Amino acid sequence: MGLTNLSTKRQRIAELARTKSGVALSTLHHVLDLEWMKEAYRLTRKDGALGIDGVTAAEYAQNLEANLSDLLERIMSGRYQAPPVRRVYIPKGDGAGSLRPLGLPTFEDKVAQRAIVMVLEAIYEQDFLPCSYGYRPGRSAHQALQALRTGFTSHGLRWVIDLDIENYFGSISHSHLRAFLDRRVTDGVIRRMIDTASG
Repeated sequence: MGLTNLSTKRQRIAELARTKSGVALSTLHHVLDLEWMKEAYRLTRKDGALGIDGVTAAEYAQNLEANLSDLLERIMSGRYQAPPVRRVYIPKGDGAGSLRPLGLPTFEDKVAQRAIVMVLEAIYEQDFLPCSYGYRPGRSAHQALQALRTGFTSHGLRWVIDLDIENYFGSISHSHLRAFLDRRVTDGVIRRMIDTASG
């Protein structure tokens, strides 16, 4: 019953996004309920590094329903504030000894993020082109490479140009990202969660 209901909610969002292509959706938060939060919890990685509060997934699960109900209420009321992320630095592996900064959110914040991602995926999966693979559900880097290989052999191509924008995620304009979101998502609850997380 639960997974069927969740699937139906996702399908409704997807259908709304598909039929209203290019229109900003303003009434999305109604899908957020305890069942949605339980699925967000289920999909959240349980063995990740700890956030600033030191709470493990196992500790969070000890009082799971109450924790998720409280989280949901804070999200819906606008009282949810994402805790600061714990910063760690790992080697980039570029041979120059550079370090890559990682932000480690708390487990509860990961669940909150997953709940919002589930809404956004249902929308943006309708907009992505078939050739887009990055960070999409059910798609992998291996599939992207296979698609490239197939395209190259069928068109007789022989060159690939690969480039990387230095510090892209650290330098991208948040106002540009918000403007991009404005074109598809204007729901107050969803945007508040995104806008406060992106600072």
